[in-house]
Amino acid sequence: MFSPITVTLVVLLYMGVLFSIAQTVESRIARSGQSPRGPWIYSLSLAVYATSWTFYGSVGLASHSGLLYLGIYTGALIAIALWWVILRPMVAAKETFHITSIADFISTRYNRSQSIAAVATLIALIGAVPYIALQLKAIISSFNLITSGNNPGVGGLTGLMVTLVMIVFTIAFGARRLDPTERHPGMVTVLAVECVVKLIAFISIGVFVTVTVFGGLSPLLERLVDGDLSHLTRFRSNENSGTTWLTFIILSFAGIQLLPRQFHVAVVENSDQKHIRTAMWLFPLYLVLINLFVLPIAGAGLISDLPLSMADFYVLLLPQQAGEQALTLLVFIGGFSAATAMVLVTTMTLATMASNHLLLPLFELTPGLGRARGSLLQVRWALIALILVSAYSFAVEFADAYLLVTIGLLSFAAVLQFAPALFGGLFWKRGNSAGALAGLCCGFLVWSYTLALPSFIRQGWYEPDLLTEGPWALTMLRPEALFGLEGLPPLTHSVFWSLLINIGAYLLGSLLFSPGKGERTLTTDFMSAMLPQHRESRARHTGLHAYIDLAPKVAEARSLLAKYLNSDKAEAAVHTLMQDLEVLDKPHITIIELVEFHRSLEHTLAGAIGAASAHNAIESSIHYSDREAADLKALYSHIVSELNTPHLSATALDSPSAAAQGSADHYGMVSELQRNIEKLEQKIRQQNKEIAQLESKLEQRYADIFRYRMEAQKRLQENELLRRELGGLRPEDTK
Repeated sequence: MFSPITVTLVVLLYMGVLFSIAQTVESRIARSGQSPRGPWIYSLSLAVYATSWTFYGSVGLASHSGLLYLGIYTGALIAIALWWVILRPMVAAKETFHITSIADFISTRYNRSQSIAAVATLIALIGAVPYIALQLKAIISSFNLITSGNNPGVGGLTGLMVTLVMIVFTIAFGARRLDPTERHPGMVTVLAVECVVKLIAFISIGVFVTVTVFGGLSPLLERLVDGDLSHLTRFRSNENSGTTWLTFIILSFAGIQLLPRQFHVAVVENSDQKHIRTAMWLFPLYLVLINLFVLPIAGAGLISDLPLSMADFYVLLLPQQAGEQALTLLVFIGGFSAATAMVLVTTMTLATMASNHLLLPLFELTPGLGRARGSLLQVRWALIALILVSAYSFAVEFADAYLLVTIGLLSFAAVLQFAPALFGGLFWKRGNSAGALAGLCCGFLVWSYTLALPSFIRQGWYEPDLLTEGPWALTMLRPEALFGLEGLPPLTHSVFWSLLINIGAYLLGSLLFSPGKGERTLTTDFMSAMLPQHRESRARHTGLHAYIDLAPKVAEARSLLAKYLNSDKAEAAVHTLMQDLEVLDKPHITIIELVEFHRSLEHTLAGAIGAASAHNAIESSIHYSDREAADLKALYSHIVSELNTPHLSATALDSPSAAAQGSADHYGMVSELQRNIEKLEQKIRQQNKEIAQLESKLEQRYADIFRYRMEAQKRLQENELLRRELGGLRPEDTK
């Protein structure tokens, strides 16, 4: 046993080392201006997927259900194999639209809808609370096990202290400042380090168990197959195992891409699309290695007469029972790393989503709360604390009701509701905001009714008759036998109905609703942004008449950014925009330069408050004069007329090949102007070069003339002096 003070000091020392690593990485980036992150760090950070569910819960599930735990990773491996088709387009769209979260991604795809962003955020918040509670339970229980030898629960002083430490940990690593890019290179490096630590810890206990408990690999295999542990190697543990396997595969396929933390690490934190190729082999290798010793550990726990109810913590109990203090502490740190990595990324991401898509629109609509926009960072701190306290409360209430894996599956089933809207948005151009909103709402309501509600009923919150008889005695509406579908496990039943109704509502809404021109335009732009040949557009400088006074526009931009960022960051962001657009020294700009300035301003603001909120902020805060508005209308009218020319018929515009043209569909005029202007600028640069050469020659001529004049003046002075000398001579002096 360890004393609580000793374990606490070790944890604080470990967190101090992690914080130092994060600080070192960010300081190096600040000095060099470039991120040192490479494909290996990116790939290892993705292993945040392996939480305490993997570290502790896989052994617990294997002890009860044999090889069923592999279903949780089978779907994930299938998804990873398809990442170049699924993940790469998501990263490409993120780069173009400056997306900061999965709610931001879905809302941007569907006309930057604030309603969709808010619903997606609520689903993520409600669905993630059980998963965060799982991590808190793992930390608290493991702490109790190695300090007191028992697992009294998650309440009490230990639970409160762990929750407080997690709040500080999350703020220190993920929310110390409001970053317009929403990237956290220091945090990503820490995630990679924690993933290595938990892998080393799990492999260490696996090797110890295999060699010490079983006496080697061959005796282990013989014991598992021939002995009383044969159930550990079975694929089917009951008559519903087939449907449970399929459910696990579906949930893990979606979860590894749709969980808020996975989306953030895989999409938002991605700095190079090429890193995905490395992740496609390194990440699966990691998942295989960390699950390599699950069966030996489960078997060792069972033959060591450890209680089956403690199967989740066989990883920790085995070295403790053997008196291996160092190994016990290493395993505890590994489990702590697995849990804290998930808590850090998930809580930070949820706080960002909640502030951007729930509170910020409320601040905009409520006059008295307008000043809160300038305290967005402090709002996120408060949200982090609220989320973790809510998760701790959930852990206290439900800790004794479920295995760790069961708690995690509640969250996986919730985020599964993102699948139709997100995957449909990636590959189906006709998917629109009405269908996405209908699908999200209907799917989440069914999940709440068929899976969340029964959990509350079993906790005694509602009458149990609701499960057996249904509401108003309507047996067809029983939460776990909806429409008479009986015999399925509760999880499978909920996944089936929620996904079916979600997909149906998405398809029906998309087919019946006709989106407006703005949404159709944004959809085409979004689909084009995901094409492999797409490149993020550069600032388009024009040679049109520059009549717009730049100073008021800059002041307007600073004022808008200052509502959400501090004054220094706002000033730096505006200065960077002006540099990128090459208007820093211009007193006046053109109308297209102004549009580009506002577009870049929206992208910068999107990094802090999300694309949907940034778009609304720009629309409500940026104003055009009558002349500017008239020029914009004339410009877009001309573009529309160009798009309606015979060689660009309506049929051609709606074709896949036209969609592949990307920006040419909607910005052809501006792109053509850009090409012509670039040619003119090239000619101007050549002319400037020639003028510079002529000026250099002229300056040389001026220098030569000046030198000649100086020499002539000198000669005149010498001649004058000589004449004076000659004029002063007497006649006899010349004889």
